Amino acid sequence: MSKSSLLRQTSLAVLATGLVMGANAQEDASGDSELRAQTITVTATRRAESVQDIPLNIAAVGGEQIEEQGFDELSDMLSYVPGINVVDRGGRQGNPLIVRGLNADGLGSGDGNNDGGGTVATYIGEIPLFVDLKLNDMQRVEVLLGPQGTLYGAGTLGGAIRYIPNKPDFGGDLLEVRSEVSKYSEASSLSYETGLTFNKALAPNFAIRGSIDFEDDSGFIDYPYIVQEIGVSDPDPDFSDPSDVAANLRGVTDANGERTVSGRLAARWEPLDWLDGTATYYYQKSDIDGRQGSSWRNTLNTGKYELAKRVEEPNEITNQLLALELTADLGFAELTSATGYSRFDDDGQRDQTDLLISLEYSYELFPTFTSFTHEKGRENTFNQEVRLVSTTESRFNWIIGAFYNNSDVTSYSQEYTPGYADYVGFDRPDDLEYYSQFFSELEEMALFGEIGFEITDKWTVTVGGRYYEYDLESFSDVDFPLFDSGPDYLQPVGINDLENSLKSDFAAGSPNGTERTSQSDDGTLFKFNTSYEFTDDILGYFTVSEGYRIGNSNGIGVCPDYDPTDNQQGACALLPGQQFGPGAGDISTRDESQYGPDTTTNYELGFKSTLMDGRVTLNGAVYFIEWSDPQLTSATINASIPITVNAEGAESKGFEVSGAWAVNENLSVRGSYSHTEAKLTADAPGLVGTISPPGFGTVLLDGSDGDRLPGSPEDQLSVFGTYVMPFADGELAFNAGYTWQGDVLSRTGGLGDGLTLDSFGLANVSAVYDTGDWQATFFVNNLFDEFYETGVVGTNLYNQVLSDDLGGPVYQRTYYTHVGAPRSMGVRLKYTFD
Repeated sequence: MSKSSLLRQTSLAVLATGLVMGANAQEDASGDSELRAQTITVTATRRAESVQDIPLNIAAVGGEQIEEQGFDELSDMLSYVPGINVVDRGGRQGNPLIVRGLNADGLGSGDGNNDGGGTVATYIGEIPLFVDLKLNDMQRVEVLLGPQGTLYGAGTLGGAIRYIPNKPDFGGDLLEVRSEVSKYSEASSLSYETGLTFNKALAPNFAIRGSIDFEDDSGFIDYPYIVQEIGVSDPDPDFSDPSDVAANLRGVTDANGERTVSGRLAARWEPLDWLDGTATYYYQKSDIDGRQGSSWRNTLNTGKYELAKRVEEPNEITNQLLALELTADLGFAELTSATGYSRFDDDGQRDQTDLLISLEYSYELFPTFTSFTHEKGRENTFNQEVRLVSTTESRFNWIIGAFYNNSDVTSYSQEYTPGYADYVGFDRPDDLEYYSQFFSELEEMALFGEIGFEITDKWTVTVGGRYYEYDLESFSDVDFPLFDSGPDYLQPVGINDLENSLKSDFAAGSPNGTERTSQSDDGTLFKFNTSYEFTDDILGYFTVSEGYRIGNSNGIGVCPDYDPTDNQQGACALLPGQQFGPGAGDISTRDESQYGPDTTTNYELGFKSTLMDGRVTLNGAVYFIEWSDPQLTSATINASIPITVNAEGAESKGFEVSGAWAVNENLSVRGSYSHTEAKLTADAPGLVGTISPPGFGTVLLDGSDGDRLPGSPEDQLSVFGTYVMPFADGELAFNAGYTWQGDVLSRTGGLGDGLTLDSFGLANVSAVYDTGDWQATFFVNNLFDEFYETGVVGTNLYNQVLSDDLGGPVYQRTYYTHVGAPRSMGVRLKYTFD
């Protein structure tokens, strides 16, 4: 019997045993009729309803559970939600969300991820915006699986996640202060968190609420091979000679540390009984020291929590959102208007050495060659959503809405090669070797709605539709000042000046020398749902829903026309029919500069049940998803830069089950299990980029019908239990949680020597003493100090050693893995002033 089959049978047996035990417990607990499993009221369907009454696959994690389990961010919480997986790559790079095997971003590089991979629409309150928001002062987080484009303004391919912060409360004043101290087993210093939340009712119909938190995470990854002086120190000294190493290299301890300030200030006013408005400003800024990666699989023999970069890689990420939410009770319907303006800024430095030496243009011959890149990016977004939801008592219910989004992205990349210009005899005092700039503008709108009809008191049918359209235009430009004897074609400027300049150029049409691309699309989506209440406590449903995701630019400069007499750079994207040098391949129709939209059709059959007088909830669903033109990770023919391309077809199928059980007044348990099988359903020529040693020439491998898709495990399991007992003047709670996930492919079908990431399980425990005002928590995360890998950059084919002009070794270090956090122990304190 296979491991996955055994896990499925074991998990189902555990759930079945739990129900039997629950029945016995109920028989033994007469007079315990008020005891119920925890359920949460949500507004995911735009009406306030219990999760158990909604005929959709939805999970909700309340504020109490967030505190109970010590969730700090989304990746912590989603480990306990079936059907969704987070690729933890650390704060510097962004963590893609993969729902039901629908994977776009993959597990590799991709710095500055600001959309979570695009398969899930993320809402902050009523505003569609992706931010990996710290989970402070949250009322709840809702997770919907399956396309939701007829309920929400933002299009969704596979699901939606909603952060629901606590709103200002007219009922009273509140001040809560909190603090935390912890330490990783692999860190040399402590980590700290501190913050506060306040609520002030200034009038019976006006209140303000705010929170501010500061987190200083020490990090746990070391950079042992940082050069003393870029372009002067040898990054590959004689590692057997300590004096040679000390003369050229230095170590940086806890190089992935992070300092984050997050805050929120909201004002709520109810000028009339039927009108309620809330204005909120959100701010989150993270200063991140480096990557959360390990080079232990590289030839340099580094440790499991060491990364073999040559320069430090700081990154500063800032998110801001100004939101205005208005709700009006019109009697027959509730009108909601949500307006948001947001700005995302990204400013970072990274080690560029490995890419350049893999181009084999003589960079590697310079004995002290080290390169770094400075990059900045900015995204401005305006959203407007208007929605009308029926409120009258009728056999009909309906929702109708309109959505508008406008966003623009500006970015630049400056690549420096200190000392190399002098080495090859070029006159370039600033050592600027490469400069690129990019601008895009997206405009999209949608009309959406649903209508439901109660055929009988138990049987309801809902149909929905969505019309959408979008226009996306972008242009990019590249200059190689190191190799150009004339004046610079492009002049580096700051992000503010570049933003203004490129917006002006965009409005006037692309200036000479730039590459401009555009795409647009429109269409309709359909949803059908029917549900039946078999009893007051058992609900069954069936849904067919269509999902959609727009295309986008890969943000890479287009290759110049091939000239065999000119030693041109090769880090670029080919256009259809374009060739760059001999052996460029015959993928003549592929446009590496951009990719088109993709769609899904989701078929789902599910049930929700509340058993044993409410002490047990058990929910489950089976699904099948057809995925057309899937956006999948590939690589450019030139330089093997990660890009997204469209394959022809894929599918995902599986099932999910979750439950909760209030065993008695003291003990409660909840858990989930999911199984997903995602694969190609058609051959995909040139899908996987790899290399063919010796050397680093790019080879594109074909994906085949039936190849398993990368990025997500086939099996996931979670369980959490809490035991509460009276203690002194309060109560003492003991909590224990365990999550497990199966192995994960890093490349489609495991092609191109792609690493298969091992399965792993994580255990967290805590003890909480709560007096009502005071709360003290002692916790241990990753109790057994499990070393686990969550993503991969490159493959072992990159483990090659080149030679410089002096015959010394030049170690290629592209290949590394993203790793999760080691064991962490700490204490968390909270005090509430009422």
